Parts: sequence; structure tokens; C-alpha cells
Amino acid sequence: MGELVIKEVLSRKELRSFIYLPEKVHKDESEWLPPIYMDEWELFSKKKNKSFKYADALLLLAYRDGKPVGRIMGIINNRYNNINDEQHGRFCFMECYNDREVFHSLLEKVEEWVRKNGMKKIVGPLGFSDKDPQGFQIEGFEYPQFMTSSNNSPYMPHLMENEGYEKKVDLVNYLGKLPEKLPLIYEKVLARMENNTDYKILEFASKKDLKPHIIGVLELMNQTFEEIYGFVPLNDKEKSDFAARYLPILDPKFIKVLQTKTGELVGFAIGMPDLSKGIRDAGGKMLPFGIFKILSESKKSKKLLMMLGGVKKEYRGKGLEVLMGVKIIQSGIKHKMDTIDSHLVLESNTKMRSEYERIGCTVVKKFRIYQKDLS
Repeated sequence: MGELVIKEVLSRKELRSFIYLPEKVHKDESEWLPPIYMDEWELFSKKKNKSFKYADALLLLAYRDGKPVGRIMGIINNRYNNINDEQHGRFCFMECYNDREVFHSLLEKVEEWVRKNGMKKIVGPLGFSDKDPQGFQIEGFEYPQFMTSSNNSPYMPHLMENEGYEKKVDLVNYLGKLPEKLPLIYEKVLARMENNTDYKILEFASKKDLKPHIIGVLELMNQTFEEIYGFVPLNDKEKSDFAARYLPILDPKFIKVLQTKTGELVGFAIGMPDLSKGIRDAGGKMLPFGIFKILSESKKSKKLLMMLGGVKKEYRGKGLEVLMGVKIIQSGIKHKMDTIDSHLVLESNTKMRSEYERIGCTVVKKFRIYQKDLS
């Protein structure tokens, strides 16, 4: 076995190796889900990704016999640390073959880097914010992978356990059959709320209808996600970039916005058809024809993927979260979806977990964010 060399990613050629290494690592896994590579180039671009303005980052590649065999990214999110009064570094986007030496050497380099920059703890996998894939999957590998989550091999958490890390937080993923009609309890909630003239649910038939509300929804996300671990508020430029990036693949039918009678936005919920098969068929490449495979899957998919949702703190406990969830489920039933996927839910979010369990969903996957003291 040749000598192992760890190098910082500095050139575009090295960045290409960094971005495309996972498809080499997972080439024998037929169900592995690639990222959308157009998004990857933007994510790791210091010019295009505004997160680099408030976060320090280090990209590393591991080489053996001149060939890339592993990668890792280190992040010091100065904005998050300042808001939360923390001195934490992060590691993320880690990939390697089942090789303990490579795994250890990459992690060790990032630990050295964050320690030299005054950090007292390292956590991960965790990217710039909770909107990036987070955690290593530790359970449920027999179930299909889904977009915007970590899609690591089962050996990664085992390698992690040898490095002196412990659990920081777990996230769970629920899966269940979408009911053919709403459970009676939800019918009652819906009837009660629809007679309440203090609130109005905004629903959308087209992206043209949705577009004027996107920035307002992202500002609402800033306000409602403050307590979520890992979340970093978006500034105005980031909100515009985020809207432009995701509007093309959003399905307006599965987006609900809650408004008071005075016009104040107080809640939102975003679902979408699971595009995983289309992304896999396209090999993660939007051009020249991949976009058509992805859009085709958005019309054929029978799985409803719940992505984001929140209600302003002062409006919680009024049944508004349930109202928006019920409205999305109604849209799923109307469009003949048969499965609902919760995406990732913090294990401590008992309220949301109980709602998924109420409609018969069960936990099928678990993801873990780890931590280690560096002092």
C-alpha cells in the first residue's frame, strides 16, 4: 500500500477531484444517490457561495499512489459561533473508502486546523448550516436514499467511533403510507381552523403565483428556525440566491403559507415530490438532458417529501402547524401520492414526531452529528 498524502484543495482541477470523488467511492452501490453537480460547484465556490464571507473553510484531499482516496471539509462558522457564543469548528462532506488510516488522517488534519484557530470543540458532519446534508446515517441502510441528506456507506459511523467522538444530536427520518383520506381528528382540526377568520392559508397553482412570496417565506424561516441546531440566518443576498436556486425544482402545489387577516406571514410548510430517482437517472447532471429526467420524475413520483416548515413563536400552540401539514397531506392525496417521507427531524422535536406517528409513520433512518472536545 502506497504512502498516504493529505493536500489542501487549491486548484480547479483539485476541486473537481474533490467534487467527483464520492461517485468513485460509491461506484459499486447501485442505489447510491449522487448530488446535483451544478449545485456542488456553487456550494464549494468562494465566489458564488456567500457563506464563505462569514465562515473560514479548509478543503482537503487524501491521495494514495497519486490517486484521490478521501476528502473532508473543515469549517469555522464565525457567524454561528458569535450568535451562539460558541468556539466550535466543524467537519463535513467527508468521503473515503473503508480505510481507517485515510479516515483518521483527514479528521486529524481538520482537528489541527480548528484547534490552531482557537476552537475548543469540533462537531460534525455539519456544513455551513442545517440546510446542508448533516450527520452520518447510522441506521436504516436497507431503505432508499433520499435527496438533501447524507448518503454515506455503513462503514463510516464505525470508523467514526474509533476517533474518540461522542453523540452530539441525532436526527430521525419517518416513512409511512399517505392515507387515502384524512384521519377524523385532522378533519376536525381543519373544520375548526377554516372557520377562524384570523388566518388565511395561501395556496399556489403556479410558480408565477409563488414567486412574489418566496423572499417573505425565507425571512420567516430566519425567524422560526432560530432554535434549530446548526441553523444560520440568511442575509438578503443569500435569500435571493436561495430563491433563484430552488424555485425551478419546487412544486407550488405542495407549498403552504399562513397569513393573518392583516397580511402578516406567520407560518409556512414546504413539501415536494421526491426527485431521487430522476437525479439518479441523470447521474446528478442537469445538462444537457438531466433536467428533463428530474422534471419527469417530479410528475411521476408518488412519494411526498416534507422539507421545511415553521410558525412564528408567538403563534405556536394554536394548531397552525397541524393546519399547514394537513393542507399538504390533502394536496398529496389529491395528486395520488402514496407515501410520505418526513425528511430529517431532530430527535428532541417531540411535537413534530408525534404528528408523524399519528398518521402511522415510523422511524426508518437515523442520522448522528458527533462532537469531540479539543481542549
